[in-house]
Amino acid sequence: MMNRRRKWAYWAKHIYLNNTGMSGAKLYKNILKLVKNKEYFVITTNVDDQFLKSGFDKEKIFATQGSYKYIQCSKACHNTLYDDTEMVYKMLKATTNLKVPTELVPKCPVCGEYMEVNLRKDDYFVEDNKWHQQHKKYSDFLNKLDGKRVVVLELGVGYNTPGIIRIPFEKMVYENKNWNLIRINKDNCRTLFDIEDKSVLVEDDINRVIDKLLNIQK
Repeated sequence: MMNRRRKWAYWAKHIYLNNTGMSGAKLYKNILKLVKNKEYFVITTNVDDQFLKSGFDKEKIFATQGSYKYIQCSKACHNTLYDDTEMVYKMLKATTNLKVPTELVPKCPVCGEYMEVNLRKDDYFVEDNKWHQQHKKYSDFLNKLDGKRVVVLELGVGYNTPGIIRIPFEKMVYENKNWNLIRINKDNCRTLFDIEDKSVLVEDDINRVIDKLLNIQK
């Protein structure tokens, strides 16, 4: 139990600093300014909910890897997620010597197992009804773009989980003649597919590039 008490003292601070205690960042608000009047959809592997906090339409965001804001049964005995905001504040207030009180260590209300943060880190990641709804909306959005001119904007995607965004984006651009890729990243800008003639590859800081694009729009 001592380890779990320390674990949740850490998680409470981490979740607060990286999600529940954060407001929308300037970068994300600026990205929204670029796309808000366009037909868009966001797929993200980030778990900080910055797109939502910055004003993006919640129905147009597919967060594939979960969110710090939710906890789930560690054994995925059921597919319900639980908002951890109140829990995090209680833990922060009650933390002593880097430990939370035993009674604040969360347990599953169904099976009694311990709870975990809703992150895709093992075979027990919970994809709740909302996850599946957003997955379908993202798929439907892509399907209706057939034959249209499309810009795929990829921001800061590396090789941690390339099979979720990076490689699928390149594949879609390769297979659709009217699609183009804009990739902004400090490094790893080269493409695996032969699409460089349909790509704008910018090795630079995302904040600086987005600021320049906004100035061009003015």
